[in-house]
Amino acid sequence: MATPYTQKEIKRLIGMFDVYGDFLVGAPFGNGNVNDTFQLTYDQGGIRLHYTLQRINSNVFKNPVKVMENVSKVTDHILEKIRLAKAETRKRTLRLLHAHDGKPYAFDDNGDCWRAYVFVEHARAYEVLESPEQAFRVAQGFGEFQQHLADFEGRLHETIPDFHNTPKRITALEAAVKSDCFNRVKNVAKEIDFVLSRKDECGKLLQLHAEGSIPERITHNDTKANNILIDDLSGEAICVIDLDTVMPGLSLYDFGDMVRSGTNPAEEDEINLDRVGMRFDMYEGFFDGFLNTAGKILTEAEREMLPFSAKLITLEIGTRFLTDYLMGDMYFKTKRPDHNLDRCRTQFKLVESMEAQMNKMLALL
Repeated sequence: MATPYTQKEIKRLIGMFDVYGDFLVGAPFGNGNVNDTFQLTYDQGGIRLHYTLQRINSNVFKNPVKVMENVSKVTDHILEKIRLAKAETRKRTLRLLHAHDGKPYAFDDNGDCWRAYVFVEHARAYEVLESPEQAFRVAQGFGEFQQHLADFEGRLHETIPDFHNTPKRITALEAAVKSDCFNRVKNVAKEIDFVLSRKDECGKLLQLHAEGSIPERITHNDTKANNILIDDLSGEAICVIDLDTVMPGLSLYDFGDMVRSGTNPAEEDEINLDRVGMRFDMYEGFFDGFLNTAGKILTEAEREMLPFSAKLITLEIGTRFLTDYLMGDMYFKTKRPDHNLDRCRTQFKLVESMEAQMNKMLALL
């Protein structure tokens, strides 16, 4: 964690929200790259309950109020959909706690924005998926998320403009190379060439959107496997989490990032690149699971571009890691020297694996 919060400070922070019971303990939770997150334990009439308390990183999300307006609207909409379907709601969408003024967020004395959720019990997120069946469930869950939001009225805030605009991500890389503020370009000539040699195809999805073949949707935009909770007993994907990047986007961004993060058996920052590659049976699981739910709303062009989207988003994320490395590791949290460079190299090795299997991916269509 960036700041060693004391128990007294955590108790004071959660005190900004309407929580009943006695605070017992708060501890750092998860391994997110952006926000500071704690799991809190409360005693409510002799029953132990848990909550999630999170500080929104204002260096990444410049307008946290807009972020929380998006999160609140999306969770309310999904909750209403679930209620209309007469389904059990406790584990189907995040449930925000409200601050004393009724808002789903609160600012502390330092100007930091905080939010709190009811903790989803008896479920966990997987860093590395263990089977094609899990991949199917994860993709089914994220696809259902898009399906639930297909009839959302109005437009959400674009909290990070051009978040998945791959051509602009490459432009940012080129600017970082040119400035070379930290004298690191000399270390990554191979990685820079890897990106630039694929530059011409990176605007394909945006072009199809401009032509009207691919519609704008409400998308999660960060569909790593660890951003959806899997029920411990049923193995079902039950709740999409980490909603900071929910905003207008393309459905293919969500599918592509699922494949990127879930088909690779290695960690995102794996140093031994021999362990990195796309497991095709896992890809099949994602493909089938996503079409099982989101397939009900996808256009023909969206379906056709599913394989390419996986490669594109993997290249884009690798480019972001590379750019952050060149800019002095300002965006993603790092735990060691060259951490972002290790992440970048893992993504590019995965791109190569996808390219080698692209014909098989296309054949599934």
